[in-house]
Amino acid sequence: MKIQNLAAFCVAAAASAVLLGPVGTARAADEWFVMGEQALNSADSSAEIKSQGGRWKKDVKQVRLSVEGADVQILKVVLGWDNRPDTTLNAVGTVKAGGQTAPTDAPGRKGRLTWTKIQYKILGKAPTATVKIMGLD
Repeated sequence: MKIQNLAAFCVAAAASAVLLGPVGTARAADEWFVMGEQALNSADSSAEIKSQGGRWKKDVKQVRLSVEGADVQILKVVLGWDNRPDTTLNAVGTVKAGGQTAPTDAPGRKGRLTWTKIQYKILGKAPTATVKIMGLD
């Protein structure tokens, strides 16, 4: 009788472990991806980047910017959402080449980012830099 109860318990525990999955791990879909990118010129002071991809590639939980090629001082960022009011981030700060900004939450549970406007200044003598809009799905 005890062996049958132990066997039933082991089967139930194994089934619940399979159904629940490992505790504390991120879902496979939770990863950062590039939504858009653009070269910035030191002669300009602003840029607008359209989000690439279909509806599902624009639907994100968080957004951040990454910079390559030069240090960039980001003065203002406006995130244009499809179905929510725009989000304005003032005085974001300086992002070192190869660095990124802190993530910004989408309005609501998820949002569809359609465009991003950036006011910036490239620091040093670099003529260009590349900025990428990253989304967390």
